[in-house]
Amino acid sequence: MSAGSSPAQASAAEARVRELAEFLWEQSPGHFGGALSKILVSAQTPGARYLDLRLSSYEPMAYVQSHVHDEKEQVYYFVDGEGLLELGRERQVVRAGSFVLIPPGVPHALHNTGLGNLVFLVITTPTGAR
Repeated sequence: MSAGSSPAQASAAEARVRELAEFLWEQSPGHFGGALSKILVSAQTPGARYLDLRLSSYEPMAYVQSHVHDEKEQVYYFVDGEGLLELGRERQVVRAGSFVLIPPGVPHALHNTGLGNLVFLVITTPTGAR
């Protein structure tokens, strides 16, 4: 921040509209069979300190293996398709309009069991936690 500028001015300078097409699809470790994500906001995004936002699209049969985050909270919001979400020992069908809060310490996995792509947003905080 330069001399004479306020925190509000610095934040406004970092705020900008982005386009989905600017971001490449990535397959993160532990994701298989076409379980892809676009990392839209992360700790590497100027101005982002606490938030990670991803758009994910899983092809039929794609999945993320069971894993747990010690400190992260996650929200999945399902936009299209259907799948099977594992939370601990429970399994639940998810589809467009479903959402879930996954608190820290809860093992979870997700499988696309549908006929088309399973599309969902993943919102995670804090960004730097495991």
